Amino acid sequence: MHPNTLREKLYGVIAFPVTPFTDNLALDLPGLHHNLTKLIEHPVSAVVAAGGTGEMYSLTPSEYSRVIELTAHAIEDRIPVIAGVGFGQRLAIEMAQAAEKAGADGLLLFPPYYPQAEEDGLFEYYRSIAAATSLGVVIYSRDWATFTPSMVERLTAIPTLVAWKDGHGDIRRLQAIMNRVGERLQWIGGAGDDMVAAYYSIGIRAFTSSIATVAPRLSLKLHELGEAGENEALAELLDRCVVPLYAIRARRKGYEVSTMKAMMDMIGLNAGPVRPPLVNVTPEEEDELRTILATWEKFL
Repeated sequence: MHPNTLREKLYGVIAFPVTPFTDNLALDLPGLHHNLTKLIEHPVSAVVAAGGTGEMYSLTPSEYSRVIELTAHAIEDRIPVIAGVGFGQRLAIEMAQAAEKAGADGLLLFPPYYPQAEEDGLFEYYRSIAAATSLGVVIYSRDWATFTPSMVERLTAIPTLVAWKDGHGDIRRLQAIMNRVGERLQWIGGAGDDMVAAYYSIGIRAFTSSIATVAPRLSLKLHELGEAGENEALAELLDRCVVPLYAIRARRKGYEVSTMKAMMDMIGLNAGPVRPPLVNVTPEEEDELRTILATWEKFL
């Protein structure tokens, strides 16, 4: 897929599928295929394979390639498949090339392993990964990878950079970046489904959704209300269905994955446990998640 084509398709809900595992923590590829088949019954705009929700950091290189390949096969060119890449420069380049060979349509570039990198080093990290394939790339600003507006403007010199995914939720900083860079990039809200109202209030019309792995209709409804400017209805839906989930997700590191996997198992999809160092939710929290699922009934 040409980078410009990828950019045009990044609108609305971008789903973040989990990577399902068996009870002994092996890849559950049939389960992944089933999940994806159910997901693409709904009009999401793209999927991110082996991203953060997909436990990219827990996968071996061979597992990573298999996940991307199976995802591309299941999607069958209906929507773009974006592959997560990261770690260090050399490994990220190898991952990018493996993803392209496996059928990915774009790349989501995670921060490098080193948290105090200089801007020149960060620029070279992103530039070299992007240059390693013909795919369009999205930079994922999260964790220690924070950027000034001038640095984001510098990164737009990368010709295949098509979009920016915010993972911090700092609306003031993001708005300053958007004002500086303008329409050169597609802007994606990526700090959580609970921030759709905030993102859409500054003109963003795309967000990455882990909720879409469980209830795509709920994610699509958030986009529909945000796009239409129905702020009261959006706020009510967020307060009733989304904010309670995010309160649980905030309790422990990695719960953004663990909670979604637990909910998927509850409704008959395939998820299984998380791999260490992530931890699974407790039995008591499973009961809380079932209560939340009851409020999602019309969206399941």
